[in-house]
Amino acid sequence: MKALTACTKAELAACRQEYEAEYQAFKAQNLKLDMSRGKPAPEQLDLSMPMMDVLTSKDILQTENGIDCRNYGLIDGIPEAKRMFAEILGVSDQEIIICGNSSLNVMFDTIAAAYTHGILGNAPWCRQKEVKFLCPVPGYDRHFSICEWFGIEMINVPLKDNGPDMDLVEKLVSADSAIKGIWCVPQYANPTGCCYSDEVVRRFAALKPKAADFRIFWDNAYCIHHLVENPPKVLNLLDACKQAGNPDLAYIFASTSKVSFSGSGIAMIAGSEENLKDLKKTMSIRTIGYDKINQLRHVRFFKDAAGLQAHMEKHRLIIKPKFDAVISKLNADIKPLGIADWTEPKGGYFISFNALPGCAKRIVQLCKEAGVTLTGAGATYPYGKDPEDRNIRIAPTYPSVAELTKAMELFCICVKLASVEKLMED
Repeated sequence: MKALTACTKAELAACRQEYEAEYQAFKAQNLKLDMSRGKPAPEQLDLSMPMMDVLTSKDILQTENGIDCRNYGLIDGIPEAKRMFAEILGVSDQEIIICGNSSLNVMFDTIAAAYTHGILGNAPWCRQKEVKFLCPVPGYDRHFSICEWFGIEMINVPLKDNGPDMDLVEKLVSADSAIKGIWCVPQYANPTGCCYSDEVVRRFAALKPKAADFRIFWDNAYCIHHLVENPPKVLNLLDACKQAGNPDLAYIFASTSKVSFSGSGIAMIAGSEENLKDLKKTMSIRTIGYDKINQLRHVRFFKDAAGLQAHMEKHRLIIKPKFDAVISKLNADIKPLGIADWTEPKGGYFISFNALPGCAKRIVQLCKEAGVTLTGAGATYPYGKDPEDRNIRIAPTYPSVAELTKAMELFCICVKLASVEKLMED
């Protein structure tokens, strides 16, 4: 199979005719598949259904220290939930707050608290002339949406195989007091699936930001979502920050949104005791306490950190064949043509696909017109603007393997058709 980039105009024209015929045949099938978000499949959600039976009206709904979970109190979470998730995140019980059902909500609230009341006595962001955030790209569109909602200027930072470009991060945060934070997904980054190296984590911990209220927003959403039996380990950021003399530099977020139930899990934030004390001032105004019954339900179902890890092995066995199906199809149909590259993650929920420059929007459009919905081109960049129009986030988890195989057949045809169209323009 000859690389398309090496074809003559006549050869490209012949390829275009072939790909167009294949595409029209797929359109006639009237497919309706949605791969736009990284949702758990029904089979994954079924794994947690027994959780619905662990509490009944006859149970004593008390924590291990006798607190009634039906009533107010314990704004930072029940002790057994704090202990279980502290072990998962590698922090102490005093360095974690168990919150509501959504880590996105916790991230939004943390930004809101900084915006209206400041961080650890610093001036509220709303009273400062400029507020900026660094955004590793490609990245998570919902992070960018939070910044855009608050009018925070976003600055792109290239994401490498081992984490963000730290030379650029260090340069920017040390020179500009308006830069207040950086979004990070350190393990199985959304969408590339990369894991931050020990060196990158240590450089984060040793940052010397010009802004006293700068924080690393460490979204550890996928830290237990492995696709391999011997997963990589990412260095503990809080420990590294303490060692570097920067104990208050980071907030860490996580949740069970793709572990138990996406709309009814539990979320958490970890950080220094000073940071959490500061955040609880806002929390205590907004709520008298989060859903302790749901926290108790999760603890009694998973029992401990080991039980949670065992549960995630069942998830791995469901979704790994789906990732394998996507990568196998790309290797077979696209790799020989030299028109794209993509990641092969060891965990997480996404595969990051890079087409030829100027082709991503066209590929997504072609797929949509033939019945397969993808995440919008540009979504992995702030303001929805991919400067090269290359990146597409593939989300393999929700469809069945059979549906995914069919969708990838169409995707590869669309990639080839869009690519040959682009090459014929040049």
